[in-house]
Amino acid sequence: MKALVYGGPGKMTWQDVPDPEIIHPADIIVQVDTITICGTDLHILKGDVQAVQPGRILGPEGVGTITEVGSSVSTLAVGDRVIISCITSCGHCSNCRTGLSSHCLGEEAQSGIGWVFGHFIDGTQAESVRVPYAENSVHKLPAGVSDEQAVMLSDILPTGFEIGVQYGRVKPGDVVAVIGAGPVGLAAIMTAGLYGAATIIAIDLDEKRLDQAKAFGATDAVVSGWANWKDQVLALSDGTGVDVAIEAVGIPQTFSMATELVRPGGNVANIGVHGKPVELHLETLWIQNINISMGLVNADTTPLLLKLVAQKKIPAEKFATHHFNFDDILGAYDTFARAGETKALKIVISRQR
Repeated sequence: MKALVYGGPGKMTWQDVPDPEIIHPADIIVQVDTITICGTDLHILKGDVQAVQPGRILGPEGVGTITEVGSSVSTLAVGDRVIISCITSCGHCSNCRTGLSSHCLGEEAQSGIGWVFGHFIDGTQAESVRVPYAENSVHKLPAGVSDEQAVMLSDILPTGFEIGVQYGRVKPGDVVAVIGAGPVGLAAIMTAGLYGAATIIAIDLDEKRLDQAKAFGATDAVVSGWANWKDQVLALSDGTGVDVAIEAVGIPQTFSMATELVRPGGNVANIGVHGKPVELHLETLWIQNINISMGLVNADTTPLLLKLVAQKKIPAEKFATHHFNFDDILGAYDTFARAGETKALKIVISRQR
């Protein structure tokens, strides 16, 4: 089969590799039909994720069709269309049983980390993939949900909802600021209304991205490059600060912005993947009674979000801005890496049909 293989920082090739095989009774093999590119994939290519070794097949997200099941798998069958979650869960360790499957203690790959695809084991950017702990790590697709919609439930929508909205403790009537109107920020914007946010402020340097944010549910938009950006945000919260500030970029400046915007007693939810240390001004924050949260998605909300997509309550297809076939996956990566120029949100890459 063909797969996208990491060759070290800045190197990847679409090449022939051996077909995956069942290793454990709880495994399945999935023919991959549709994938997308994660921002983490770009971090890997930059050499930021040293656990990923050359020779690894990339990709944590995908949608496909089951072609083989292990001997202990009883709730899945050959022919089922499934979402492959970016988090695998054994379902029985102490972390999984308490909803912390992002830190699954199972024996697959590295104990304590549920993100294994394209990290510790071969990922989804291939024609087929082995999925461990299958009954806890894939979700059957109902009729009427397209691959394009479903692939957004592999990672981005659960991440924005869980780490942004849920960890941020959004509640009815809240004023929520989302810093960064890229794909994960837009996922937080799209799902903040599920918990009753009254005002959702998108903040970004790019005015075109802010226009997109309004289509995803933002009620207001502020250009962070303007000199009075902070005053504009505070004016939308009666001058007291926002109830929830969601950081969705992953750089020191945007994290600091979030701590400046939140009101006393509010919540800062960090979604962004940070590659550098961030200075935390406890000398001013200690008296503010705020909560700061962060983390890796557990993907336990995927079934809920899937129902909402199936009911047309969440238009997941809006994230898809560019489409490619597997044989042009390198072109897809180039387009995604130049998102500022190409205006790409999520790239949908599909098997040739």
